[in-house]
Amino acid sequence: MFRTRFTRRLPAAVAVAGLALAAAACGGGESTSTGAQAAPSASAAQLNANADLSKQSLQVTVWDGYTPKELPDKVKEKLKISQIKINLHDTNETAMKKLAVPGDSGIDVAFVSGQYAQALWEQGLLEPIHPELIPNLSNLYPEATQLSYDKGNKYSVPYTWGTTGICYRSDLVKAEPTSWNDILKPPAWAQKKVTMMTTERWLALPALKALGYSVNTDKDDEIAKAKELLLAAKPQLLAYDDTTFGEKLKTGEAIMVEAWDGWCPTTDEKKNIKFVVPKEGSDLWVDTMVIMKSSKNKEAAHALINYILDPEIHGWAAENINYKVPNKAAMDKVKVPDGSLLGIKPAELLNGESIRDLGEASTKYTRLSSEVKAQ
Repeated sequence: MFRTRFTRRLPAAVAVAGLALAAAACGGGESTSTGAQAAPSASAAQLNANADLSKQSLQVTVWDGYTPKELPDKVKEKLKISQIKINLHDTNETAMKKLAVPGDSGIDVAFVSGQYAQALWEQGLLEPIHPELIPNLSNLYPEATQLSYDKGNKYSVPYTWGTTGICYRSDLVKAEPTSWNDILKPPAWAQKKVTMMTTERWLALPALKALGYSVNTDKDDEIAKAKELLLAAKPQLLAYDDTTFGEKLKTGEAIMVEAWDGWCPTTDEKKNIKFVVPKEGSDLWVDTMVIMKSSKNKEAAHALINYILDPEIHGWAAENINYKVPNKAAMDKVKVPDGSLLGIKPAELLNGESIRDLGEASTKYTRLSSEVKAQ
């Protein structure tokens, strides 16, 4: 069960600011989201750990298939919350259209990628996480508190995490890939049988890492050199592909692809599909749960996140969408199939760079992506 990960056209900070301004221009009033401290947040004293949740309801926005379909019924039964409604979004941009508006978005808990959580926080739209209301935070790996965009989980709680690498057909390659240059400068036997991702930061990632640069660089000269390398690679590619590369590998149309670990079909019955993180290193992507500052049901929102962090509940994500969860107690219960990438250790993941929102500098990656694909 998969979903379109990270598909977007606007950088996170630009999306947040732009949508808020657009709403104000359409008569929505003046935005109060002018910074991380723009509006007061609920203090621990204002939030009641013993609040009557039967008087609260929840609106959640999440990717389709990312939580169990029976989650609302289970939450109502377990937490006695009066009502919980699940709203679906297909991309981070779709979520931002709901969240980055002046006043009350109507959403209490949102699932967004880490750099989008960062952008929402910097716009003053998120409630700080109150650990005393989420005792199951103790189930998280220590590494899950060291994410560079939100060290200490001040405003976000990680739900899934992973990395990007090369997914390949071990029976069709003449030499197993070890470097990003294996797809950027493929040997003759691999030419026109390689795919790379099309979304901005992941299109740039192989070139940046091959050149020894940070995935979060905003330096014009480094981005220009990455563009040169990507343009040189383009004639040898089969396609830019974010969604069907796994099928291309299975049929043999492709033999090496840039892939998110959870989307590399290493558990295919033929057992001939492998995954490797290139020697130059890679990223660490994270999808998170956040609470909107505008929520009038903050106790229920914290209770929901605490419930999801229960090992039995959180483990569902690993078993059903093949993404690792940053919850040690949950992963200890998960049966890892042969060949599955669920066995990657947190310390290995933390070797990757957390992708951060770069604010206005993110437009450099929008331009890079457009120019590479246009030429």
